[in-house]
Amino acid sequence: MLKLYGYKKCGTCRKAELFLQQAGIAYEFVDITENPPAVGELSAIVERANVPLNKLFNTSGVQYRELEIKKKLPALSSREILALLASNGRLIKRPLITDGKRATVGFNEEQFAGIWG
Repeated sequence: MLKLYGYKKCGTCRKAELFLQQAGIAYEFVDITENPPAVGELSAIVERANVPLNKLFNTSGVQYRELEIKKKLPALSSREILALLASNGRLIKRPLITDGKRATVGFNEEQFAGIWG
């Protein structure tokens, strides 16, 4: 079963949920702000989604700007980045979706149709 890490007030997450519902795909919703993925899960998602680690950041988020992550990012190791993301779900780009073998970061209808459709 798919696991969707999202935030109910997020429009992009709602679009992703609607896509999955219309496609008849069962999923488990996990509130990313209350239960962000652990370091190991985030690392696996990066690998499965085939995206650079910095693409996991919600760069349009308030906390990303308030914490000045853009300035700090170049000095952080991969381990430190993963720990930072795992400690604060509001920093993570959403939705994150995984089935244990594949993963997507964010919502792109074409990509969803190819991977989850």
